Amino acid sequence: MKRKIEIADYAGKIMTETGKGILLTTKANGQVNSMTIGWGFLGIQWAKPIFVVLVRQSRHTKKMLDENPEFTINVPLGAIDKNILGVCGTKSGRDMDKIKELGLTLEEGETVSVPAIKELPLTLECKVIYKQDQDPAAIALEDDTRFYAKGTANEGDYHTAYYGQITAAYIVE
Repeated sequence: MKRKIEIADYAGKIMTETGKGILLTTKANGQVNSMTIGWGFLGIQWAKPIFVVLVRQSRHTKKMLDENPEFTINVPLGAIDKNILGVCGTKSGRDMDKIKELGLTLEEGETVSVPAIKELPLTLECKVIYKQDQDPAAIALEDDTRFYAKGTANEGDYHTAYYGQITAAYIVE
């Protein structure tokens, strides 16, 4: 069962949990994949409720979003098994079925083809209405050095911002 919510009533919770780690879930070619994210933006653009996710160019999630421009944001309410965020933040969906491995319970989406995840019940369903690659020249030197430094695994692995119009918001019960 899903209980519809007003996004504004949960905005603080969504943003607090984003800083701790939430899931971005995608689906393409019959595969469902979740990735832990700690960056995201909740707001209004073009008179629409929006959640913006940033996904590195190298990620399997980016390939999936480019194939099917829909996603869900999955936010915990209360305690969460840290192993979920750990696996989804360190393992690639190219190499394993994280949903199966973690025993996550999928709930069919209402307005998108991507499912919700019962274990992280606060769900935002989103349809991509705009995307843009980061311009490395426009990033402050301090942030470029910190997040994309030469000689690190993330060297030159910039992000694409996906602006998802929130088409449904609910708690899986």
